[in-house]
This record gives sequence, structure tokens and C-alpha cells, in this order.
Amino acid sequence: MIRGLYTAAAGMIAEQRRHDTVTNNVANLNTPGYKGVNSVNRAFPEMLISLMGSPDDTKGTIGKLNTGVFAEESLINLGQGDLNETGRSQDLALVSDILVDGQAFDDSGKFVDANGTVTYQPQALFTVQNPDGERRYTRDGGFRTTADGTLVTPDGMQVLGVDGQAIRVDGTWDNVQVTADGRLIDKETQQPLAGNPALLLTEVNDPNQLIRQGDGKYVYQGDANGLRQVQAGERVEIKQGYLERSNVDASQSMVDLMSALRAYEANQKIVQYYDRSLDKAVNDVGRV
Repeated sequence: MIRGLYTAAAGMIAEQRRHDTVTNNVANLNTPGYKGVNSVNRAFPEMLISLMGSPDDTKGTIGKLNTGVFAEESLINLGQGDLNETGRSQDLALVSDILVDGQAFDDSGKFVDANGTVTYQPQALFTVQNPDGERRYTRDGGFRTTADGTLVTPDGMQVLGVDGQAIRVDGTWDNVQVTADGRLIDKETQQPLAGNPALLLTEVNDPNQLIRQGDGKYVYQGDANGLRQVQAGERVEIKQGYLERSNVDASQSMVDLMSALRAYEANQKIVQYYDRSLDKAVNDVGRV
């Protein structure tokens, strides 16, 4: 009886975490470049129940017992979001659809072959640097410039160029045009700016190695060989004057919220049932 109580309680905790994950997605529906998170649940190992007193365990087997579920991890969905035109010259949006051996990836950014092998679609991100000199990656291109013309994120991180240095522009940014491949040129003369600056776009081979750090930033935790600069000819394009919207599906999120709530309530009723059963066993049966 107590085992069933623990199983139901584990289900409640898992559904609460799932509910929190979906709620966070809904709260960021209007956050530029936000990527939705999917909560993944996993069952605890099953137990084989045997008949007590049986001389042969194989003949006295009753069946399997599932011992509950837990929220194993949260996976980031780095699928492409829609573009929102802002007309602001410092707003940059990334359109990324990198192919691997011609494979067709689904909306979640993965491909499963006939043998069940999963391949994840590489993703391109802007490269920024925090005050400690550590690199971070983002799809939020809502940048701004400081007094000295340095291009920074809304929270002040420097946007890096292909030379590993911060992007800095003399004069007003309104005269700067960002090409589809990230080069900065003069809008009137169509000539490269001094120093031939270009945005550093980083390609992440396995997006699951990205760890969310808040404010739309990610830190890479995988092998250094899994990072490289986006190469010419790849299906990556920068759109100036646009921002990438969140890729969260509002309708599906509401369905997931209701599903998590109903599952939580079902487990809650089981806990209440066990509580009443234990009350009977202690207060009523115990008297007899």
C-alpha cells in the first residue's frame, strides 16, 4: 500500500515540473529568440513481483510493478521561429536550416533513420561575450550600441566578430547594412566598413549540448570539436530589421497545461485514497 502512495506522489512531482516548464514557455511567448523547452519524463525501473512462499520463483511470478515516474530532463527545441519585421537597423534575425547529408529534419530539429538512429540538426547562433571574457550563444538579435559604437546585447554583452573581437562601428548605426552572410557594409556606398567587420555566427553540431543560462543566452558544454564558424554556402541567413519570434506553440502549450493538470489531479486522488485507507487501517481495524 505504501509503495502505491510513493508512486502517486512521484507522479505528482513529475507533473508539477512539467506544468512549470510549460508555464515558463507561455510566459515567454513574446520574448524574441526564445526557444521552447520540453519536459521529458522517465519511469523508474520495473520490479518483478513473485508469490510469497513459492519454491520456484519462475512459477510463482505475479507480474511487473512500475515504481513511479520522474522528470528526467528538459530538452530545448531550437526549431526556427517566425520573423517579425521591426524596421530597426540594429535588430537582426537568424534564419537557419542547415542540412546534414541531405536529411530532412522534422519541426523539432531531428531525423530518425530506419535503424532508429537519431541525428539532430545543427543550429547557428550569434556569438557574444560576457564581462568575464566567456563566450555565450543566442538567437535573440535585439541588439543596441553603446556610446563608443560597440554592438551589445540588451544586458550589455559584447557581440563578437569573426576576428574574435567586439563589433564596433564609428558613427551612426543607421548607415550600416548587414548582409545576409553577416558582413557590415556602408549602406550608401555598399563598401565594407573600416576593418572589414563581420558577425561571428557559430554552428553547434549537437544543440543538446547547449545549457540555458537565462536572458536568451546559452553556454556550450560539449566537445570543442562540436563548434565551428558557419561556412559560406550553408543555409544560414541574417535578416536586418527583423527579430525572430519565440517558437513556442501557444495552442499546444495550453493543451499540455491542461494535460499536466489533469494528470496531477488523478495522482492526487490516489494519494487521498491511500490516506483514507490508512486511516481506516489505523483507527478502525486497529480497534478490532
